[in-house]
Amino acid sequence: MFTGIVEELGRVRSVTPNEGGARIEIEGQATLAGLVVGGSVAVNGCCLTAVEISEGAFSADAVSETLSRTSLGRLAAGDAVNIERPLRADGRLDGHMVQGHVDGVGVLEAREHLPDGSFAVRVSAPPALVRYIVEKGSIAVDGVSLTVVGVDEEGFSVALIPHTAEVTTLGHKPVGAEVNLEVDVVAKYVERLTRPWREDR
Repeated sequence: MFTGIVEELGRVRSVTPNEGGARIEIEGQATLAGLVVGGSVAVNGCCLTAVEISEGAFSADAVSETLSRTSLGRLAAGDAVNIERPLRADGRLDGHMVQGHVDGVGVLEAREHLPDGSFAVRVSAPPALVRYIVEKGSIAVDGVSLTVVGVDEEGFSVALIPHTAEVTTLGHKPVGAEVNLEVDVVAKYVERLTRPWREDR
């Protein structure tokens, strides 16, 4: 379980393809503290398992299923990535409950720098995910916990404070770049539980 509060902006050191998947080596500093082989780490919002730890970096294997459902398959050496270690049982839930299970991939459609220093960001989303997104609700974009400002049938908008824009990929990714999306898991459970009584089931 994660919070969507990015701990560190890491950098991809290498991507080594293998049988349908890839081993991704990521440079980091703060994230490596206490990280052990077999431990979980969220990379751009996708929960991965550390399989090797070296000087200033860790490696994780992304299987074909992960690469096909996330934007991790487009990573290349030198790319910046958002990194977060799992929430400790005695820690603060400063963002929202993020599982690290990416629901789909969206596209960063626009980012407008506003006079107060913040950014208005527009993200397109697949129709299958838009149904779970609500105004003032929570969503994880590349692993960053954000509050939805507005939503329509084709996507949603969020606001980035200057700090978030500076310390995550969302302030630096070019317009047109893919982003991993994870909707609020509570909405999916509610839909599942109410399905027997819904007319649109």
